Amino acid sequence: MPASTQWTANRVLLLIGRLCLAIVFLAAAYGKLRPLNATPWTLHSLEVTPSSLNLSMTFFAMQLDSYRMLPAWAVSPFAHTLPWVELAVGLLLLFGFALRYVCIAATLLLTIFYGAVIHSYAMHLAINCGCFGPNEKLDAWTLVRDGLFFALGIAVTIGAFLMHKRNRAAVSSSPRAELSAR
Repeated sequence: MPASTQWTANRVLLLIGRLCLAIVFLAAAYGKLRPLNATPWTLHSLEVTPSSLNLSMTFFAMQLDSYRMLPAWAVSPFAHTLPWVELAVGLLLLFGFALRYVCIAATLLLTIFYGAVIHSYAMHLAINCGCFGPNEKLDAWTLVRDGLFFALGIAVTIGAFLMHKRNRAAVSSSPRAELSAR
C-alpha cells in the first residue's frame, strides 16, 4: 500500500474514532442533563437554570454518591460540573479543535470512569451506573462497554499524536518550507 494511501486510511480511522468518542461524551452529557420524565424544561422568571435541569443533576449527584468514592462535600459540585465537562469534551472532539489535548482529557476522564466502575463492581455494589442517565445497572456489560470506550480513547489519543507528528514532518519536508528556510 502506498504511503499516501496509508496516511489517508489513518486519517479516516482517526476521524471515525474521534467521532465515536464525541458521540459517547455527548450522549453521556445528555443523559445527565436531560429532564426527567415528570419535569418539563421550563425557565422561571429570573433563573438561568431550568428547575428540571437542577433536578436531573441532583439525581445524578445521588447516583454519584452511591459509588462511595468522593467525600460528601465534593459530590454535588462534581455532579453539577461533570456533565458540562463531558459536553465540552464531546463538542471539541466533534469539531477536532485542539485534538491532541482534548484526546488526553477524554482519555483521562475515561480512565477515571473505568476505574470507578471496576472499583464499584469489585465491591459488589448494586447501584445504577449513571454513565448515560438514570436506571442503568452496573453490571458486567458496563465493564465491557466502558473498557471498550477506554481502549478507543487510548487509540484515538495515540492516533492524534502520530497524525500531528506526521503532519509536522510533511510540512517541514515540503519544498515551500525549504524555500522559506533559505
